[in-house]
Amino acid sequence: MKRPERMNALLELLGERGRLDVDEAATALEVSAATMRRDMDALAEQQLLKRTRGGAVLSSVAYDLPIRYKGGHHAVQKQAVAEAAARMVGRGDVVGLSGGTTTTEVARVLATRPDFAEPGPHAHLTIVTNSLNIANELAVRPQIKIVLTGGVAHSRSFELSGPFSELVLRQLTLDVAFIGVNGIDPRWGATVHDEAEATTNRLMAQRSARAVAVADSSKLGRRCFAHVGGPDVFGMFITDDGMDEASRADFTDSGWKVLRASPREDD
Repeated sequence: MKRPERMNALLELLGERGRLDVDEAATALEVSAATMRRDMDALAEQQLLKRTRGGAVLSSVAYDLPIRYKGGHHAVQKQAVAEAAARMVGRGDVVGLSGGTTTTEVARVLATRPDFAEPGPHAHLTIVTNSLNIANELAVRPQIKIVLTGGVAHSRSFELSGPFSELVLRQLTLDVAFIGVNGIDPRWGATVHDEAEATTNRLMAQRSARAVAVADSSKLGRRCFAHVGGPDVFGMFITDDGMDEASRADFTDSGWKVLRASPREDD
């Protein structure tokens, strides 16, 4: 396991348990105690964890991992969700994308679709996003028009939010919006860690003809701080086939329309 992958795994393990000692983490990740101490020290310097005598605990500011640490988590599942989402998009559509690793994958699938890459005098697709990293990736695609909302940048998610974002979104109408979430629950709906991002993401959903929540199955049953919306806001929820039948029934009974996406056989 390479160091970035190992540090991702360490942060995820710490997020599950809240506290780890060096030996416990070293055993779980199959490295030496010395290697684990170095990894913990490096993450502590970035304020992603707090070192304790013999281990580490979650940092008080690490309520959400920076997006650069999350891209490799559940990659196959995110790809399946992204491909299912991209099939809902037609040539000429105006598509809203919130920030997040799953919506970033949606952007990548859309960017590589042959019908959106054909040369021509006009853009084949318009992407409206409050995500700095999505805008950065797609800006080099001449046949995709990028509209960035503006706003205050969040250092962990690379999302723009606040009054400037809302001012732009209120002037636009979207054909479909894909909104990434940190947690989704049949009763509590879609939630994220930051209240400003929740407001911006909810408005993006409301400005679209179709609003779709996208999340891999690891987000199921999680409830985070800020509410984005339930089936009153989202016409559909796309997840992967890690959702079992009981969970699907809970969502549909609560009014959600659920699409479970399966990975491609060659993944």
